[in-house]
Amino acid sequence: MARFHLPASEWQSASLTGDEARHLSQVLRIKPGETITVFDGMGQRAKAEVLTVSRDLVSLKLAAPESPPIPLPEITLAQAIPKGKNMDLIVQKAVELGIARIQPLVTKNTIVQPGEGKSDKWRRNALEACKQCGQDTLPQIADPLPFDRWIASLTESIDLKIIASLAPGALPLRETLQRHPGTTAATLLVGPEGDFTGQEVDAAITSGFHPVSLGSIILRVETATLYCLSALRYEFSESQS
Repeated sequence: MARFHLPASEWQSASLTGDEARHLSQVLRIKPGETITVFDGMGQRAKAEVLTVSRDLVSLKLAAPESPPIPLPEITLAQAIPKGKNMDLIVQKAVELGIARIQPLVTKNTIVQPGEGKSDKWRRNALEACKQCGQDTLPQIADPLPFDRWIASLTESIDLKIIASLAPGALPLRETLQRHPGTTAATLLVGPEGDFTGQEVDAAITSGFHPVSLGSIILRVETATLYCLSALRYEFSESQS
């Protein structure tokens, strides 16, 4: 069933407008009487009967809303921006893995300097991924921050914090996760193609991050990120099911 984003502020009027209306009317060519699913991006969804269709306005009749459980653990991805379109891929796949929020970072070895509008593009990518994969909670995607500014802004918490690291002494990811059973919130920190500098790793460890090894094979940035997200989701979703 086709899914459309209907912000919480629009549930009273129950009307799709803008891009969502045009996608329904011009691309999918859905007709009055057909049923779709709408979600508000905050964890709520509902079936909806299409009442009227025009290019820029689609009126709906909503059924009773549902609020499926939010996936745990609640994961924050702090991602050094990689080269090319790899950030687009990371955003899309992270949404499919139930990410809660993404903080793009500019580190010492970050090659790409994000231009104006990048965050909006990533937010659109996240919305499209939510529509396709059935995720009802739209992740928060922040504007890029310099690593030093971001790490200095962190407050103490009991959340699990891990940093993917090539540094000697990093524990295997599986061992670190098994040492923190019942985790309900986690922050994952992944570096750029040239990895974090020693100074950045030290700053992360000082802020409570556990350095983890992903094995003897050096992974590409996007592979490392999705590997860690999958492991987090598997390890803790299983323990809380």
